[in-house]
Amino acid sequence: MKTVILAGGMGSRISEESYLRPKPMVEIGEKPILWHILKIYSHFGFREFVICLGYKGYVIKEYFAHFFLHSSDVTFDFSNNRETICYQSPAAEPWRVTLADTGIETATGGRIKRVASYIGNEPFMLTYGDGVADIDIGRLLAFHRSHGKKATVTAVQPGGRFGAIELGDNDTVTGFKEKPKGDRSLINGGFFVLEPEVFDYISDDSTYFEKEPIEKLAAEGELKAYLHKGYWQPMDTLRDRQVLEQQWQSGRAPWKIWSAP
Repeated sequence: MKTVILAGGMGSRISEESYLRPKPMVEIGEKPILWHILKIYSHFGFREFVICLGYKGYVIKEYFAHFFLHSSDVTFDFSNNRETICYQSPAAEPWRVTLADTGIETATGGRIKRVASYIGNEPFMLTYGDGVADIDIGRLLAFHRSHGKKATVTAVQPGGRFGAIELGDNDTVTGFKEKPKGDRSLINGGFFVLEPEVFDYISDDSTYFEKEPIEKLAAEGELKAYLHKGYWQPMDTLRDRQVLEQQWQSGRAPWKIWSAP
């Protein structure tokens, strides 16, 4: 089963980083967040990816074109008037990655529609190129297959933006609670499983997948929610990126569910 990753947006809310590169290439622990997402799926045996490119897509192409160079020790031998490159213990990954140019201004639904030929008439996974989670992809797929509907979205409860003050008697501050959950509302956390019929719900390049297609699927009773109660974190802002980096550097990044470095 293939996994489609939306990686074409401009990332305007994290412009401090994205003015040089697409948001999925912003690094956490010296690796693009896109690499972290592929590692999550690969851990569960899903290793075929179709990445929808747009803004500065050439940066993602160059990263994969030189993947061994980015991931391995390398020896350059310029003797005998020629260049020989030897990768020392290359850090290979069992991935098959298709990089598809889907347009600079194309909306999310349009990007999905443009890669339909790479998917074919079979179910596929879909997620965004800027969020990580400790989600069990295997259980997500099993849930999707169990209900027989056209689409599954992962529902998550985001954390609050601010720490909460804990009060005791007479308004005495008794402590602080870091990053409590929000108002208990559930939101779209990405990590979809979709049947190929979903392509028919997308009109053209201007269609946002999160609007007309999702709303129509829901109205028809063809959309189910997989509730993920564990860790989930998008990288919308520079602050989000700093939180992810701190968690990675601590050695206890919750989304690092794979065992190898």
